[in-house]
Amino acid sequence: MLPSIHAIATATPDIAYDQKEVGSWMQELAGDNQQRRILKALYRSSGIATRHSVIPGFGRDFFIQGSNGQLAEPGTGARNDIYTREARKLGLKAGHALLEKAAGFTPTEITHVVTASCTGFFNPGLDYYLVRELGLPTSTERYHLGFMGCYAAFPALRMADQFCRANPEAVVLVLCLELCSLHIQLGGREDQLLANALFADGAAAALVSARPPRTGQTVLELERFQSALVPSGETDMAWTVGDKGFDIALSSYVPKILGANIGGVVDELLDAGGSRRDRIGDWAVHPGGKSIIDQVGKALQLRPEQLEAPRAVLRDFGNMSSATILFVLQRLLAESHSAEEQICAMAFGPGLTVELGLLRRRRG
Repeated sequence: MLPSIHAIATATPDIAYDQKEVGSWMQELAGDNQQRRILKALYRSSGIATRHSVIPGFGRDFFIQGSNGQLAEPGTGARNDIYTREARKLGLKAGHALLEKAAGFTPTEITHVVTASCTGFFNPGLDYYLVRELGLPTSTERYHLGFMGCYAAFPALRMADQFCRANPEAVVLVLCLELCSLHIQLGGREDQLLANALFADGAAAALVSARPPRTGQTVLELERFQSALVPSGETDMAWTVGDKGFDIALSSYVPKILGANIGGVVDELLDAGGSRRDRIGDWAVHPGGKSIIDQVGKALQLRPEQLEAPRAVLRDFGNMSSATILFVLQRLLAESHSAEEQICAMAFGPGLTVELGLLRRRRG
């Protein structure tokens, strides 16, 4: 039995914000009419209806108005203090939800914890508190993947896959958690305006094991992974630590770069796995933005129904960086299918990095 995802659970902050309202407020803060026009277009065409955030008002109450009437932005330390507090709460929420869904598994059977996050730092980290608060064995091996970006779920799942192939008794808890809204910034840079319109907060946890599925249970077998670089996009997507949160470079050219390169990368994965595009049932594309889904769909000549899950996640949650692809896979795992279809999953991040996985639905 190949290692498989047996369960996925997701968690978001309690408050959801209407994208139209956030867009209207950001336009009020705009420095000039040109910036307002850009913002109006960004929010109108985002494909997002709601986003979640750990900060009040999705930024409205995050900035402090000084005596001169101008808004002051919190420093990186203040933002990270919120991350330290809220990431722990949200991570445990996702962890508890996963253990409730993972029928046939107990907390004491978990052998490894792999966490991924790029939006904050603290130590002891999420991996420590998952072991302590979820009742996992103190001997549980813990690993953290930091500052990778939107594609980090794939290295995390690949680690889990390798642990289970090396030891068929291994049971791995994978947690991806991002609080992207903590890095909302004021200013007129187009890439920052784009980031403010896309990113949101969320967490997702997956349980990976080589055990066969229980009778009537559907799992996602992990057949193959692949990594690729698109060097022409190196400067079009990047993160650095700034004085007012993390500074992001996010070019509007990213969707076009992906569209021009994704076909060859996908075919390489499928050829190595003995498959073809027409054998893929669903395409779990990281919904980094509406244009990314559109360009990938066009390049791969996908039917609209094959991208329903990514579009639904983008609409309901926005881009939650590394956690987002697990939200997509959760929807596909929950769907009732009689056929054991293959799923091609992919995510994109700084570099420009492309991570892919070939999965298969398997029913016990």
